[in-house]
Amino acid sequence: MKKLLLITMLLIGSIFIFSGCEDEVYIVKPDHTPPSVPKGFYSITGDEVVHLIWEENDESDFKEYRVYRCLDNEDYYHRIATTKIAKFDDHDVANGITYHYAVSAIDYNGNESALSKWDIHDTPRPEGHDQTLYDRFYEPSQSGFDFLHAQVLDWEDYYADVYLEYDANLKVFFLCVANKQTDIQDFGFTDDLDDVDWSPSEGWSNVGWVEVIKGHTYIVWTADDNYAKLRVTKIEGNTRLTFDWAYQVDPGNHELAPRPTHSENYLRVAAVEK
Repeated sequence: MKKLLLITMLLIGSIFIFSGCEDEVYIVKPDHTPPSVPKGFYSITGDEVVHLIWEENDESDFKEYRVYRCLDNEDYYHRIATTKIAKFDDHDVANGITYHYAVSAIDYNGNESALSKWDIHDTPRPEGHDQTLYDRFYEPSQSGFDFLHAQVLDWEDYYADVYLEYDANLKVFFLCVANKQTDIQDFGFTDDLDDVDWSPSEGWSNVGWVEVIKGHTYIVWTADDNYAKLRVTKIEGNTRLTFDWAYQVDPGNHELAPRPTHSENYLRVAAVEK
């Protein structure tokens, strides 16, 4: 009886051993690989807003992006937002202040990529739309424009930066500087006001006036060392025109609209606050 019981136990044990050998064993390795660094990062300057845009990550385990920002006098970036889409609008900004931005990608295991490589910095500035300006011979009190105070005034007013004049012989409008310390240039045709991202260093008119053409954007360098731009959207007869404008309140700052992608020479070296 004892012998029979021992044989039975050995048989049962053998069954368990062999059936156990048929089970599949899975080894789960921890994921320490972060997503790739977001690419194509750039900004679009607005009025008390900076629009940030970049290319989407395509990793299967991608979760979200982290957006970082710092000021000129800071040594590291602060995280200001997370977003699941490849863009972010920073409304917590002030016109005339320069902000530096970076973005990283996070996966579902908490792995974070390095920061985007380009130094994207932006300086918001005020802007206006659908502003009307009249020919100085037709309505002199509404023919000049002051970018600093964003107002239409007399072409001879002390604060006027530019004024509008219609030449009856040539049958064209001219946009003229209101004082000898102001410069102007015709940047050429643009689809939108934001197509002009940076004021050129050269190309200024040597006569103090430019011909007005619908769809053209004009750059103005004011007497107080501020840069402005306006784009003509409508010309009505020989009396008036309509334009959009933007004015950089930070003196000497050429930035007016979208910041272009820079080379690695502009890389900002800074620690990251997580």
